[in-house]
Amino acid sequence: MKLPSHPSCICEVETFVKDLVERLHIDENLYPNILICLTEAVNNAIVHGNRLDEQKEIQVSCHEQEHEIQFIISDEGNGFDHFMLPDPTSNERIETEGGRGVFLMKQLTDEIHFLDHGRTVKLMWRI
Repeated sequence: MKLPSHPSCICEVETFVKDLVERLHIDENLYPNILICLTEAVNNAIVHGNRLDEQKEIQVSCHEQEHEIQFIISDEGNGFDHFMLPDPTSNERIETEGGRGVFLMKQLTDEIHFLDHGRTVKLMWRI
């Protein structure tokens, strides 16, 4: 799936995930985790990666293997170093708005990998 870098396109992710979960008979208990992580990854790619530049695209792909499902989300931005993100649970950041997306993705996936200098995120769940 290719999406322009516009926040209104995030609603397409919900339909994509819902259809995929039904078609692949994925445990419905995984649906919220997949939806939250995928929408967060796409939103980050739109806002932080492509900086809302509608000339740039977000690519979302899904790969199913025997006992695993992977989603790969890529943007055309400059990337980032995920190791440099501040801890949103620290005392000085606990009441700060925003900055929890990557933290949530790490909590809700079985595996997460940042590739291509942060321009690509791979989200994985065992199914």
